[in-house]
Amino acid sequence: MSMSSGGPSAPQRQPSMGRRNISRAITMRTDGYSGEEEGPIIESELVPSSLAPIVPILRAANEIEDENPRVAYLCRFTAFEKAHTMDPNSSGRGVRQFKTYLLHRLEKDEKDTQRRLASTDAKEIQRFYEHYCKKYLEEGLQTRKPDEMARYYQIASVLYDVLKTVTPDKPNSEYDQYAKGVEKEKASFSHYNILPLNISGPTQPVMEIPEIKAAVALLRKINNLPTPRPDTTNGPQGIDDGPIVRDLLDWLWQTFGFQKGNVENQKEHLILLLANIDMRGSGNVHQGERQNHMIQRDTVDHLMKKVFQNYISWCRYLHLESNIKIPHDASTQQPELLYIGLYLLIWGEASNVRFMPECLCYIFHHMARDLYDIISDRREESFDPPFRREGSDDAFLQLVIQPIYNVIHNEATMSKRGTVSHSKWRNYDDLNEYFWSKKCFKQLGWPMDPASDFFADPTKTKNDIERHDHSMSRRRMSKTNFVEVRTFLHLFRSFDRMWAFFILAFQAMVIIAWSPSGSLSAIFEPAVFRNVMTIFITAAFLNFLQATLEIVLNWKAWRSLVCSQMIRHVLKFVVAIGWLIILPVTYSSSIQNPTGLIKFFSNWIGNFQSQSIYNFAVALYMLPNIFSALFFIFLPMRRALERSNSRIVRFLLWWTQPKLYVARGMYEDTCSLLK
Repeated sequence: MSMSSGGPSAPQRQPSMGRRNISRAITMRTDGYSGEEEGPIIESELVPSSLAPIVPILRAANEIEDENPRVAYLCRFTAFEKAHTMDPNSSGRGVRQFKTYLLHRLEKDEKDTQRRLASTDAKEIQRFYEHYCKKYLEEGLQTRKPDEMARYYQIASVLYDVLKTVTPDKPNSEYDQYAKGVEKEKASFSHYNILPLNISGPTQPVMEIPEIKAAVALLRKINNLPTPRPDTTNGPQGIDDGPIVRDLLDWLWQTFGFQKGNVENQKEHLILLLANIDMRGSGNVHQGERQNHMIQRDTVDHLMKKVFQNYISWCRYLHLESNIKIPHDASTQQPELLYIGLYLLIWGEASNVRFMPECLCYIFHHMARDLYDIISDRREESFDPPFRREGSDDAFLQLVIQPIYNVIHNEATMSKRGTVSHSKWRNYDDLNEYFWSKKCFKQLGWPMDPASDFFADPTKTKNDIERHDHSMSRRRMSKTNFVEVRTFLHLFRSFDRMWAFFILAFQAMVIIAWSPSGSLSAIFEPAVFRNVMTIFITAAFLNFLQATLEIVLNWKAWRSLVCSQMIRHVLKFVVAIGWLIILPVTYSSSIQNPTGLIKFFSNWIGNFQSQSIYNFAVALYMLPNIFSALFFIFLPMRRALERSNSRIVRFLLWWTQPKLYVARGMYEDTCSLLK
């Protein structure tokens, strides 16, 4: 940047920002954009969204306008230069109009503003920065409100950036010390939701609650934890001190690369959870005893059970060993709090992945293993964090969450707002069911393999992928257990028991009505009762129809089914065909004076006891339904069996239902059914 008189040149002599000269022609003249109106204009409200980083600079200029107009002019000049660096061609929406307005404002301020503290702009900003830090950051610190101090620290940080811009070639060691102090104390006055954890001013009443104080003290016990090695590519130049680690969640932040805002939110979340549970457990404690209150061990154990209920159930379902392991030499509940904090931080940063709870379990399962390896290895005092990405502070978001989110986004794009067939795109449930099987550990791995079929772009075919990368050949993962097929046949498939009851009852009533007596007592007559028994043949046909629909309506998901489910569908179809043959044949043998085809089957099995063999076939056919009725009566037993993860129980129930993680044992209790 070219300088004159130790400061920025007048706007009519443009600084050297590139080969292309800045156009000053106004392409859109709206109210407040011409630069000639006398009314108050707030530049920060006119900034286009693509130039959002310069908003704090313009706000600082408006704040110090009355105190030193020349420094405010220098702030606006710095904002103009940054805006031109960010978008030199003014291609963004509204960028050219905004830069034109700001250029007119700078021309006006260059003529109207005078230096008050020095003869050059460089010395003017240096002296004003020093004056501002002493006046607003050192004097009256205890009397000002936290939000007011946060604004002052923000302005001081902006002034230091302007100072470095105006004097780029001059050493500023004295002002660097001010900057270090400002950056450290600035975090103490950051915005908060409920708990002012890092505020240096007067103590807020909420922080005097004994349970809150005890929870904060418990989280700040970070002794005996190894230190993450700092990232040398992160943070401002010239500042050797690493980020401040005040508690366990700050330590997790440095270890796994979470975002700072997420850490602050979940820190308050965890403190309030601990305080709330502990307050309920010690509600009758005397007020004097609460002053030296400590979080009870049962409080942490209770919170762990609630937080990890789904994770423990998921591990049992997949027959995995939980990675929540407590070191043998742990004398405090520090490991438990680390695991709880880790899960909350994963959940807080998961965005739309929160709708895939078993996916979060998969992520936590591997990160909990990394955490245990770190806290159990006490041989070294420092370690390299598992997640680190080019000096950024959002490594977990970029390396773990964003790839999964991209899959969700691509599938949503594939759906074209739900107008595309359900079989051609996957929703949250389809993606989440991928983590209901152990195959995700082999196919996806950890760190997650970007070449896995799970991350295949649904908008590209297999040939497209092979054409762009000859070394990688993958197929997009299909839907796991269910593919919707829109047909009216679902009315029978979904309510087969109701339809079976109506059809069989109608058949029995017609047979009784057409009997010689026509009364209900006719069912006890042998001939009428034998005819009523034909309802089991009809039931076999309906069962065959149901087995056929199961295969037809699941055909689009056939290739994604596991082998056991395929065998189950095929065997059900074969058994249905078998009963459809056995029941009519055995019934035909019980008819007296048969004719035609019935006579042929009767002679074929004439050596058997005709009536008894049909009754035996019916009893055998009804046996599974009898067991289902018994389990329906004893619902607690049925619920326990369906929720069981035992391989033997799952094998016995394999015929009746597929193996699913959710919706197991969802039945009302016996009293509700009786009502």
